[in-house]
Amino acid sequence: MTASKKSSHRDQNFSRGQNYLKLLSVFTLSSLIFFSSSYSLTAKADNPPRKILTGWLPYYGMKTALPSAVQNSDLIRDVSPFWYTVKDENTITDLYTPANPSVPISVPIATLQSMNFTIIPTITDGTNKGVLAAVLAKDSARANLVRALVNLSMTNSYNGIDLDFENFAFVDGNTTWTTTAPNWVRFISELSTALHLQGKVLSVTTPVAFDPASGKKGYYVYDWPHIAQFIDRLRIMSYDYSTTTPGPIGPITWTEDAIKWAVASMPASKVFVGIAGYGRDWVTKVDGTCPVDVAAIVKTSAKAATFVMRDATNLAASYGATPTFNETYGESTFNYQKIYNGNTASGLATTCTASRTVWYQDQKSFALRASLVAKYRLGGLAQWTLGMEDPLATSAIRDLAKTIAPDSVVATLVTDVDSQSYGRSIAVTGTLKLPDGRALAGIPARIEVKNGAQDWRPAFVANTAQDGTIFAKLLLGNNSQLRISSDASWERLAGLSQLKNIAIGHLISWSAPTSMKLGSTYFITGSLQPKTAGSTVTLLINGLPDPINTTTSDSSGNFKFSYTPSAKGVIKIAISSGADATFGQSMTDSLSVLIR
Repeated sequence: MTASKKSSHRDQNFSRGQNYLKLLSVFTLSSLIFFSSSYSLTAKADNPPRKILTGWLPYYGMKTALPSAVQNSDLIRDVSPFWYTVKDENTITDLYTPANPSVPISVPIATLQSMNFTIIPTITDGTNKGVLAAVLAKDSARANLVRALVNLSMTNSYNGIDLDFENFAFVDGNTTWTTTAPNWVRFISELSTALHLQGKVLSVTTPVAFDPASGKKGYYVYDWPHIAQFIDRLRIMSYDYSTTTPGPIGPITWTEDAIKWAVASMPASKVFVGIAGYGRDWVTKVDGTCPVDVAAIVKTSAKAATFVMRDATNLAASYGATPTFNETYGESTFNYQKIYNGNTASGLATTCTASRTVWYQDQKSFALRASLVAKYRLGGLAQWTLGMEDPLATSAIRDLAKTIAPDSVVATLVTDVDSQSYGRSIAVTGTLKLPDGRALAGIPARIEVKNGAQDWRPAFVANTAQDGTIFAKLLLGNNSQLRISSDASWERLAGLSQLKNIAIGHLISWSAPTSMKLGSTYFITGSLQPKTAGSTVTLLINGLPDPINTTTSDSSGNFKFSYTPSAKGVIKIAISSGADATFGQSMTDSLSVLIR
């Protein structure tokens, strides 16, 4: 996104898109189906890049933005449909539908969901000066706005919300910031709580800010340090540095200074640095009298023209210009002259020559900014907008992303037994390694257990030893599943082992006489631990079930058999309990009994 979205601040060519709409026809349903069904990943399966790219899909540019997202899904984790604006505390207006009447909003949403993107739509401030600031100052109005935003995310099954409230910075005036900032923080806290309760994320997009001690101009109303604990993503609009006079779109050192303040304010993994898919073209001098049809825009005081990055090379070539890369700013620039022929207002023939200066970010620019992701271990890059880029620039990001791709973790779990009696321990060893076999030492890991319908819960937590292992002896109360897990970090993916099923049988306590008289009846009693009612218990004679001695335990886990020996000699008696969903089968040792 660009800070130029507000008409009172900057031109609209690549923001709200009034002019750009005339250049692009709306994409068709058939093109959406094509992109979702025929796409294949660009990156090689054996070396996937880290997904460091996110970006915006403007409602007026879906014909190019959506295919760009789909074609580069190996690089992209999040996408932000730029489709909504706040009108008041209760109203969020859909900008997509009026601009794309032939393609229902459900169609691109379904396409994005089919690609497993995290979808975080951006909401802009479409109110007049001071209106939204007033909403945030009132408890009931903040609550209404929170409710409207959460409802939007729930209704469309979005994964969260991205806020792009720029009037605070560019319209309201910096004299209001002291009053607005604490209300903004309260609002972010309340919206964060409401979204997180629904499992949604909160992203905030703001202009640049810097360490206040530096004295640099920054948009401190957004109060990065105090919203840090509540947000999941911060997207820095590190572009639009030069607007009224020729210069770089977002100098690399200026961008890095903003990053430094962001990572000092919050975990670096929350921070996304903005990159520009557009360039600007300024008139720096005019010789002659320009034709009436261009006189308003071909003058040194006119707003710069904008163009998409992918057209920069052709623009330079068409005027015989040679772009040069400015190492100080990390961007490309060139100069050219353009002749305009036509008539004056009175109908006389006239001509003028405009000297023009162009600045834009290219593939080398994108690579430099991607390197900042590696240097500071950031969440990634945020591109305004997807679809504007030169494919070579995306390739440059991909190449860098491959070098910082997180390692896969191979997790394994073994136990000394597959079944055990209640009250007896099981030895469990979990191991974390890299795919090449190197042990991951000192990594926080969990041995987790699951019983029946219960959720997974940690049974043992420790850092792995030098050989990548953790070891524990566990007492399990009933049939269980075990696994080892580790959390994802910037360096590595989450680790998760295969599941290990462990059967836990009842512990059977019992007593029987060691000698019996032929023809007499004897009682054999016992109990199950843990105490379980209704478990099947069987008397075994010489290893075989006694056909008349199968019973069930009572509410205290007790059972009782009557047995009448029918032949003299020595028999072996044992007890078994049957398996069910909660417990595995168990059996006692045999007792030798003399029948006299």
